[in-house]
Amino acid sequence: MSEDPRTGITDAARSFGITPEDYMLPARDLIQMVDPEGRLQGAGPDPEPGHDYPVPADEDLLEAYRRLVVGRRINDQNSALVRQGRMAVYPSSHGQEACQVAVAACLEEGDWLFPTYRDTVAVISRGVPPVEAMTVFRGDWHGGYHPGKHKVGIQSTPLTTQLLHAVGAAHAARLRGEDTVVVALCGDGATSEGDFHEALNFAAVFHLPVIFFVQNNQYAISVPLARQTVAPSLAHKAVGYGMAGERVDGNDLVALLAVLERGVRLVRGGAGPLLVEAQTYRIQAHTNADDATRYREDAEVQEWLAKDPVKRMRAYLTGRGLLADELQARFEQEAEQVAAELRDGLNQEVTPDPQDLFAHVFTVPTPQLAEQSAQLSEELAREEAS
Repeated sequence: MSEDPRTGITDAARSFGITPEDYMLPARDLIQMVDPEGRLQGAGPDPEPGHDYPVPADEDLLEAYRRLVVGRRINDQNSALVRQGRMAVYPSSHGQEACQVAVAACLEEGDWLFPTYRDTVAVISRGVPPVEAMTVFRGDWHGGYHPGKHKVGIQSTPLTTQLLHAVGAAHAARLRGEDTVVVALCGDGATSEGDFHEALNFAAVFHLPVIFFVQNNQYAISVPLARQTVAPSLAHKAVGYGMAGERVDGNDLVALLAVLERGVRLVRGGAGPLLVEAQTYRIQAHTNADDATRYREDAEVQEWLAKDPVKRMRAYLTGRGLLADELQARFEQEAEQVAAELRDGLNQEVTPDPQDLFAHVFTVPTPQLAEQSAQLSEELAREEAS
């Protein structure tokens, strides 16, 4: 590979009038544009060069808020469906929806998204039909949607493997000469895995158009962040791989849009990979099988409830006169329609076809599979005849 990966970093740093070292290091303070009360924060008399962001356009803010309202309703509806026995498991992202809405909003049609098991809202915001997105959680044999059609990887529970898939997709796109940006989502727990190191190192060395978006929700199941790293932030890990890092308030939808929009633009323009850490919180348990009261205090949860991204964004838009009651009602009505679609789709009983056991193992079935399939057909025929 002839291109020096350091050239992209140098060019990006020069565009902000700063050194490559300052470009790669995250801002000294968390990037926040709207506080928990919904008030826009001023940049101050001396904003840190390279880390000052413009407020996104009003239409982009309203569209993102619409998705945020729908995302919260998706989380609440799916949690109810689990309790009703319509899904085997659901990892709720209640409280993290701003992260997922923002990342989906910043991608173009040809870009790729590689989610974690907790990123259902991002998957649906990317355009995957809600029922298809939830099919895997009801225990079906397939992932529910076609990754190539939607440019969205399948959600799965193995930790951090999606980062390697994302890097592979970005490398393939680069070899084909495609103008593609890939965003790989992960949690703070993923940064402790070997796949995290391998993915970031490969992306940096080969100068790939990937954004690694870490949703730091403070816990890797029951393990707090302090037991995973003592680095100043997870974003600081970026410089060790030779890429830029940034950290942002993960409950501030305005800041998330600003940081990710610029990040996508930089990566697409050849600046190399980027690591963005969003500091947020998992309000509900890890999954319906988890008892979060065993490892965290209710006072901590209440503290983060006061930083709720939905209430914050609604207060900000209302205060600016952009969100009237009529528009809020329209967004809520759309959210209820999505919830009804989920209820109707997941309440339908699915009759499995036993032959699916053999249909999707190999492109050309092996003789052993063909023999087993025929044997099963004979047994089913005898059973039906009797």
